[in-house]
Amino acid sequence: MSFETLNLNPRILRAVKEEGYSEPTPIQAQAIPAVLDGKDILAAAQTGTGKTAAFTLPLLQKLSSKKGEGKRYVRALVLTPTRELAAQVHQSVRTYGKYLKLKSVEIYGGVSMQPQTRALRNGVDTLVATPGRLLDHLNQSNVDLSRVEILVLDEADRMLDMGFINDIKKIIAELPHFRQNLLFSATFSDEIKRLSKTILKEPEMIKVAADNKTAERIKQTIHPVDRAKKADLLSHLIGANDWKQVLVFTRTKHGADKLSRRLAQDGLPSTSIHGNKTQAARMKALKAFKEGRVRVLVATDVAARGIDIDRLGQVVNFDLPEVAEDYVHRIGRTGRAGNAGEAFSLVCIDERHLLHRIEKLTGTQIERVLVEGFHPDPSIKAEVPKKRSRGNRGRSFGSRSGNGASGGREGRSFRRRSY
Repeated sequence: MSFETLNLNPRILRAVKEEGYSEPTPIQAQAIPAVLDGKDILAAAQTGTGKTAAFTLPLLQKLSSKKGEGKRYVRALVLTPTRELAAQVHQSVRTYGKYLKLKSVEIYGGVSMQPQTRALRNGVDTLVATPGRLLDHLNQSNVDLSRVEILVLDEADRMLDMGFINDIKKIIAELPHFRQNLLFSATFSDEIKRLSKTILKEPEMIKVAADNKTAERIKQTIHPVDRAKKADLLSHLIGANDWKQVLVFTRTKHGADKLSRRLAQDGLPSTSIHGNKTQAARMKALKAFKEGRVRVLVATDVAARGIDIDRLGQVVNFDLPEVAEDYVHRIGRTGRAGNAGEAFSLVCIDERHLLHRIEKLTGTQIERVLVEGFHPDPSIKAEVPKKRSRGNRGRSFGSRSGNGASGGREGRSFRRRSY
């Protein structure tokens, strides 16, 4: 199948061809015709499958085939959980719609509202937004959503995990009853199914990969190592393997900054990106990484689903995530668009329980490889993880003593564990 068989506007096809694409991915081949037929869809696709274009291309097709009259109103609304993902989706809209006479705007927090307000009041066809900032604009009457024809919830599972459900409900209350709804998620979890019943009307179900399965092209490796030697091992791996562009995930913001400084001291140009940095600082760091001016980008999970880098070769989990699903999204930053990728996890004895959760979720026994000079000390005992109360079981990016780059064992009990 080629893109030409999908009956897309020649101007859209021209933009697609210029990006080097000739055949749609499986999610695109299934989603694009369904969207063009006017159906609501519930789609599950792992990261790196071409999901963004799966809704961007038909969205642009529908908007371009039916021109609005007079003043521009928001006709397509795309909601994303993070600023980075909003920027990525907006770039896709601009890239594939560059030959169309359509206007798009991205709005998210962390930057001034005034330029966004001006852009909204000048008229826009496609609005890409994070829920919180969109509510800010709605509360100030800066945007009218009464004529939205297409609603897209991208990374819907992530939005639920981040507690956006009430914001989403408030936004949907501002939309017209008759509209097309597209819901994209990494999984068909029970929560997603419940949400879909409140939003979608007789949706077509699209599923291109098993739930929570990591991309087949990503080679995964576990390097057992003592916590105190993680930074040394990471520096060694980057230098010994001559990795040119490495995305490294830590669990805490402090840990990301500390590790970035340490790698820079080792002669590896590095920067960090996390929620405490302003949007301008985050965009500057990401731009420097994409352009190759820094070799290592150290990030918290704020970046796990918002970074789209062509041919990123390596992703490293300096700390394993508390939530197993985040592992899938982290390593999904590599192995994208049919390219091969590698994911390495530096796992200390304290993280054994997190590793078991990940392997249970993905159904994969990840290969363990000991690195000479970094073998774990068998005499070190593991911390017993504290049981979390039901009210604290959500996604947390806060520090968990002993597993971040900052270390520490104060006030905890121990017992031996093995990998």
